[in-house]
Amino acid sequence: MAKLKRILGIDPGSRKTGFGLIESGRYSPKYLVSGVIRVEKFSGAQRLKNIFESVIQIIEQYQPDVVAIEKVFVYKNPKSAITLGQARGVILCAAALKDVDIMEYTPTQIKSTIVGKGHAGKEQVQFMVENLLKLTESPQEDAADALAAALCHDRYMSLGVDPEKISKGSKF
Repeated sequence: MAKLKRILGIDPGSRKTGFGLIESGRYSPKYLVSGVIRVEKFSGAQRLKNIFESVIQIIEQYQPDVVAIEKVFVYKNPKSAITLGQARGVILCAAALKDVDIMEYTPTQIKSTIVGKGHAGKEQVQFMVENLLKLTESPQEDAADALAAALCHDRYMSLGVDPEKISKGSKF
């Protein structure tokens, strides 16, 4: 029997960072936990510190084998892209500090893998995550995006496909 792997999906955000943990290696992935790290009430560096500490705590508690994180995509507002990049940076640093492998996927890769089209809406992602993981209710929006990243990585692993060799938005 294949070794079970824990995949921690993360949807980075400067105010809300979604996370979702699944167990892979069975016939279908198993949902373990998900949630949202909320840092709206803090500002600047304190937000980043709280995201970093929360991700460290999640990694220590659940011991994932790999972190699947959404890559930054181009924003119309450069300030938003920089802020999101900072949040991603502390998340990547936390995973690296804990020696957890990191896989990055574009939003288009995640959506086309989970929904079948790269520009699917958030509701479609939530619906598919709920169905794929056989959940009794729809996860919060940011948690659903994180679970979608984890499911995307699970799919690539199960097919033996190197995500780095897949062009943005292509199907496999």
